[in-house]
Amino acid sequence: MTAARKTLGISRAESAPKDVKASFALTGARLETLKERARDQRRNPTEAQKALWAQLSGSKLGGVKFIRQSVVGSTIVDFACPSRWIVVQISAEDSNPDVNELQDRKLIEVGIRVLRFSEEEVIGNVDTVVRDINAELNVPFDKRSARRKAGARPAAAFASDEG
Repeated sequence: MTAARKTLGISRAESAPKDVKASFALTGARLETLKERARDQRRNPTEAQKALWAQLSGSKLGGVKFIRQSVVGSTIVDFACPSRWIVVQISAEDSNPDVNELQDRKLIEVGIRVLRFSEEEVIGNVDTVVRDINAELNVPFDKRSARRKAGARPAAAFASDEG
């Protein structure tokens, strides 16, 4: 049984927020809503999420830890690797490409590397997806440089609430 996914729309506002960090961080009721939605998604993963989690769980990729369905900034990411500042997103066939692009851009603006795959890619060839993720894990990444570029504290970007 799969849970129905809510779809999001985006507004075409011309002016982007000046303070990326301020628009990225959430508090209060909105954060709690996202955490509850993430918990629900962990309890009811898609087939693609199950297949990829089987490969990423338990620090199987060179001892690097991934967490699933985590709140990162103002979005829920499918898989996050906080130590390497990488998130992995799986796009459903019916997902809105504009929303996907907006979410990716917000994450990239604060220094997080985003890898996005379609459900078909994950289900059809999980080994290739894992190889691509592993290749990105091995790319040198300077956290200090990302902090300066983003103007944000790295610990505040990833919020984990496993449940």
